[in-house]
Amino acid sequence: MSEAALEITGLSKSFGGVRALEGVDLVVAPGEIHGLVGRNGSGKSTLIKVLAGYHAPDPGARLKVAGREVPLPVHARTLSQLGLSFVHQDLGLVANLSVLENMRVGRYRSRFAWNIDWRMERRAVAGALARFEVDAPVDTPISSLSALDRALVAIARAFTDAGANERGVIILDEPTAYLPADGVERLFSAIRQLADSGTAIVLVSHRLEEMFQLTERVTVLRDGKLIVTTATGELDEDGLVELILGHAVESVAHENAPRLGEVTLSVRKLSGGSVSDVDFDVHRGEILGLAGLIGMGQAEVPYLLFGEIPASAGSVQLSGEDVAVTSLHPRRATQLGIVLLPADRLGKSGIGPLSIRENVSLPVLRNFYERGRLRRGREVAYVSRLLSDYGVRPSLPDSQLATLSGGNQQKALLGKWLRTEPAVMLLDEPSQGVDIGARQEIFQRLRRAAEAGGTFVMSSSDLGDLAGVCDRVLVFRYGRIVGELSGEALEEDRLTELVYSSRKVA
Repeated sequence: MSEAALEITGLSKSFGGVRALEGVDLVVAPGEIHGLVGRNGSGKSTLIKVLAGYHAPDPGARLKVAGREVPLPVHARTLSQLGLSFVHQDLGLVANLSVLENMRVGRYRSRFAWNIDWRMERRAVAGALARFEVDAPVDTPISSLSALDRALVAIARAFTDAGANERGVIILDEPTAYLPADGVERLFSAIRQLADSGTAIVLVSHRLEEMFQLTERVTVLRDGKLIVTTATGELDEDGLVELILGHAVESVAHENAPRLGEVTLSVRKLSGGSVSDVDFDVHRGEILGLAGLIGMGQAEVPYLLFGEIPASAGSVQLSGEDVAVTSLHPRRATQLGIVLLPADRLGKSGIGPLSIRENVSLPVLRNFYERGRLRRGREVAYVSRLLSDYGVRPSLPDSQLATLSGGNQQKALLGKWLRTEPAVMLLDEPSQGVDIGARQEIFQRLRRAAEAGGTFVMSSSDLGDLAGVCDRVLVFRYGRIVGELSGEALEEDRLTELVYSSRKVA
């Protein structure tokens, strides 16, 4: 291997008495796409934050960029000089600013008397956008771009910061997490183009198929330790999963021919947003999946049924009561026994700056009041038991929800609602940004709740998840249901074919 673009040696990081990283080494060659995988809490985020200058490592770590020794901790303001840049999962873009402003803020080149050469800035941004085939004027607000184009703008900015062809390093943290399936290949093309130019790429992703499609080598972290760095081609998916978990994966099985109980929820003529005239029933003990390409309406259904998105028409029958969907709002839906676990964990599902205790106890807070006073001890005991039961780590009720990894946030929020024993639970992207181990725990928990008589409606862009955990899956196209799979027909390849097919399946 030629001189490394990025070399980390002996990287450790402790928080109090807890070791988040222990003696980790990482070497990335110029032009290499190098995968970094591990379940939530394995140390991936801590490693990235050390590189970004957000955390100072423990003594003894060494960092070289393009053969140059870099003092630690890294000063964030020198990252562009080092050729290190980052595309975080949330992209780090400001929605109400233009593409130009997002690309160049803090990077403007000034002329005499600190005047900015706007003509030069516009040319530079237009050139960077053209390189990644983003067809948008530089004055376009970020909020008006598609999810794919927003991701490409963030990558174009990172490419510019990394020094273009000068052996820079770009760290991509879950770049496809919020992308439609039909936009992923275009993003992959941009990533390959970066590598071909000599830029080193570190790709962090929970989607293991991306490792096999893109990377040359992969590094596995587990519990803060380096498990292995190996050529990706020497592994298969089962082998990689076993390295990540430390044991062979157990499948989440469902019955080939689901035994459905009585109908819990009937939906008729549901319309709103891009959804039009949709009918379906959900049964006691059933997990019903909703699938489709982005914008086809399936992701809006949970929010329409919860009243988060106003419906224009439709009715639901729940436990014998007929309710107009147009009259639903979140408080009314919750009173009826309908709860929603949104995809946005820290914006809608939970409140990041609040404690885990405040987030988890909210639906049942009245139970801890006695004679008008909150009995804090009872509340803490309730939350502590829930966190233990759902395997949330670390189990610290008064720490902020935002400090947990994605998988642990989701387990806490799932437990928050399952403990209320809802009549119907709606979920949107329950495994988004969640590692494979936490994903398995979440789906096993849903299956057990369904077997105990719960009713679930789950929208997901991960067709493998839908095929693996659901009893039935409804496929949407242009706001309508065009197909249904269940039993032995419900397998990922068949579901993928139906999602992309233009024909309707009865």
